[in-house]
Formats: sequence, structure tokens, C-alpha cells
Amino acid sequence: MKKRTKQEKNISDGKIADPTRREILKSALIAACLLNTTTSFAITAGSKHKKLPLHMAGFRFDRVAALIDGHVEVEGCNVSFDIAGIGDMNTDIFSGTQTWDVTEIGLHPFMLAYANEGFRDYSLIPVFPLRQFRHKSIFINTSSGISKPEDLKGKRVATAGFSSTSLTWIRGILKDEYGVRPEDIEWVVSSDDSSANLVGKVSKQESMIPEGLVVSKGAPGKDESDLLVNGDVDALLHAAEPRAFVEGDPRVARLFLNYRVIEQAYYSKTGIFPIMHAVAIRNSLIDKNPWLPEAVFTAYTRAKAIMYENMKKSGWANISLPWISQEIEETRTLMGDNFWPYGIEPNRKALEALLQYSYEQGLSRRQLKIEDIFHPSTLELMDA
Repeated sequence: MKKRTKQEKNISDGKIADPTRREILKSALIAACLLNTTTSFAITAGSKHKKLPLHMAGFRFDRVAALIDGHVEVEGCNVSFDIAGIGDMNTDIFSGTQTWDVTEIGLHPFMLAYANEGFRDYSLIPVFPLRQFRHKSIFINTSSGISKPEDLKGKRVATAGFSSTSLTWIRGILKDEYGVRPEDIEWVVSSDDSSANLVGKVSKQESMIPEGLVVSKGAPGKDESDLLVNGDVDALLHAAEPRAFVEGDPRVARLFLNYRVIEQAYYSKTGIFPIMHAVAIRNSLIDKNPWLPEAVFTAYTRAKAIMYENMKKSGWANISLPWISQEIEETRTLMGDNFWPYGIEPNRKALEALLQYSYEQGLSRRQLKIEDIFHPSTLELMDA
């Protein structure tokens, strides 16, 4: 038998504490102190056995897929993720059952709910799952005589939801870039939307119509595509491609046939990549878990980083476009490596432009600031 050392004998006889036992007691004391603090993160995010349940919703975009699939976690949370349409998500948090703790949301509807209705149940974080240049979203009847934006003055123009984020951007761009004001157009709001199965039902915040405009209702039973094809209107502003355009009807065309070049020139001039959607978190949950906004922001950022890496390594194989490599290279040359940025600072111009458009167009009752709608803890966050 191996002879015991003097230290081992003293431990056995209880004259000194076992180092292992001493460390265990020390750890237990520290844990007890932490449990008495008011920092929720120490209890929920810091424990492997007790994580915060987090019910999330959004579209399945490539930049979010790693989060949806569980390859990226929200630290301290057990996430369940629902795929939903933007109209349904808007309606749910503004006037529905508020099913989700964290949800993708239409940026402009959120602005309107905050400014006009006193909505304070959720706050935004500067994550932007959807953004789109919008010159492509102006469609014309080919017999209307419209060949340039200025020709829209005095014309009948259809919309499916007047105050949606997309249409607010388009009207703002028409005014700033081409001198076409909302007051210069006769607006027709369609009774149906040919893309409703894609985006979901239109929320109240997307249907607001300001005073001072000439506005009429489209014929019952006709969607925005029918109005354009039949010549009831001369043009259409729509976030999605109308059914007639998708089907190749020769009576419908884009106003800007070379919209890619025009949109790139717009970005070069303004530095604006228009934002459509943001991410909102329930305020009551943030109050109990102040670490949550940063944890959610970080998860979305990590998911986007995986998208970038996949695009760089194998975009040529996984994206079914023959010249996708050239498209990626040209986009990075024009817009930089992080061409889909999160955080306030790289998006300040776009955010301030939409806030201004909303107020100028008579939609928002007061001029909002960025700090009004984004949670204070996220104003300085930047993605790596």
C-alpha cells in the first residue's frame, strides 16, 4: 500500500479541508450571492438548466435560416420559431393576441402604431431582415403613355395598402428624386391584393390614408392586378409583382426597365438601402430580462455571418443563378463586404429618411426620432 503523505493524513483526519470540497463550498457561496442579485441574466442565461422560453416569428430568409434551424442560439434562451407572413405578424402585435415574444415587423407600421396609437408593448432592435430597393416596384399599363416618373402626375395610380413601408418609400423616392408629390396623383385603393397569399392580411397600420389627397376605392372584386390590366388605373405601386406581371401579360410592364442600374445609382448617390422590416421584442420581457435585446441582436448577427460565409464559399453552387458569383462580387464592390448591416449607425440615413417620409406624407402625426422606437440598450450595438 502506498504510504500517505502528511497532507493526505491531515485531510483524512479532518485537520485541513479537502481542496476539492473547499472549491465546491466556495462555488456554492458565490452562486447563492448571485441568486440574490437583480440581474435576470445570472439566473436564466447563466444556467444550463433554466433557460428563458422565447417564441419567435419571421420569414425564412437565408440571413435568418441558421437561427431558425438552431445552428445559432439566442444565449440563455430556448427558442421556438414560427414562419409567418408580415401582414399576420403586424396584425398580431398591434391588434391581435401578441403571440410572439420576438417578431419580425413592418418598420413603417411600427412607426405609425408608436406615433399615432401610443403603442408601447414592443420595442425595436436594429436588425433588419428585409430591405429592398424600390424603383422596381412601379408598374404601368403599357397603353397609359407613361414613360418616365414625371408622367405619373395627374394619373390614376393603384395601391393595395397605402401606408405600408414599401409604398411610403416609393412615394418618398418619387418626391425626392423626380419631383412627383403624392398630391400630384389620383390614388385608387384596390379591394383585393393578388399577392395576399405571400404577405398575409393587411394590418390597419398599412391601410391608413392621410388627408389632402384624392383617393377612391377600386371596384369590388378587382385586385390591383385587375385594375392595371383593365385600364382602370394607369400605374401601380406594389411591393410584390402583381399577378398579371408574373404571368407575362404584355399590358403590364415596369416603369424602370433597367431598374438595377437605376437602383445602384440611387445607392451611390444617397447611401440608402431601403429598410422594410425590423425585429421587435416584447417590453415586459425586456423589463425582466434586460440582457435579452443584445442576446437576440447577437443571434441574428451570427446567423447573417453564416449566410455571408456560405455565399462566399458556395454561393455559386447553392444559388440557382448562372452568374451569381459576378452578382456577389459587384454587390460587395458597390456596397462593401457587410452590404446588409445591422445596428443604428450604418443605417442612420435610411432610418431618418423613412421617419421623414412618414411625417411629410401626413401619415405619422409627429416627427419621430430613432431613439423613440429602438430600445435604448441597442442604440450602440454593431454587428461584427
